[in-house]
Amino acid sequence: MALKIIHEDQHIIVVEKPPKIPSQRDKTGDKDMLTYIGEYLQSKYPETKNPYVGLIQRLDRPVGGVMVFAKTKYANQKLSEQIRLNKMCKVYYAVVCGVPDKEEDTLVDYLKKLSSVNMSKVVPAGTANAKEAILDYQVLETVETKEHGVLTLIKVNLQTGRHHQIRVQLANANLPLWGDNKYNQTFVKQKEWTQIALWAGILTLEHPKTNKNYTFKILPKEQYPYSLFQKF
Repeated sequence: MALKIIHEDQHIIVVEKPPKIPSQRDKTGDKDMLTYIGEYLQSKYPETKNPYVGLIQRLDRPVGGVMVFAKTKYANQKLSEQIRLNKMCKVYYAVVCGVPDKEEDTLVDYLKKLSSVNMSKVVPAGTANAKEAILDYQVLETVETKEHGVLTLIKVNLQTGRHHQIRVQLANANLPLWGDNKYNQTFVKQKEWTQIALWAGILTLEHPKTNKNYTFKILPKEQYPYSLFQKF
């Protein structure tokens, strides 16, 4: 795979993660983004035996979009602190089945991770090991399709980062993601594989060295079902 580099300097490298590539090594052993970045840096700087690559954010394997990696331990520390303090802004584009009741809304739920099946579920507040999950969404456009009925393109701003958060919260709000074979019952029943319609489109961060704000944006306009929509 040829890396699609959006930005690179001495401290960070920002790339487009393709769907189906793991963010980091998982039990499948398939090649992951950390490995691709490391190989790229090794090729670019052959005098460096083991180039440093720090994983700052994680995207679910089926999800594509913008990812930032640290090239130094200092950058890793500074960017990880931004994640911890919720100062890094992550905006996703999702195609959901159905139409939201509101043009804009904030979803607040408590999620519990089910490690045995690699899923999460919404549970009552106070449930052991449950974590608060908050996201904001905005409706961008709605279209009618023959195969799947009404589909809606929404923009999602994550306030927290939980396991499968967007997928679980939207499904719980009766707005399951198109193509999601874990949380959308229509696609769970299908035998053929479909690519989940969730994309990390915008990432805004404070540069770890200059402290300037950077915004990186990639839109999947040519990919189905995003190609059905015009109002990104």
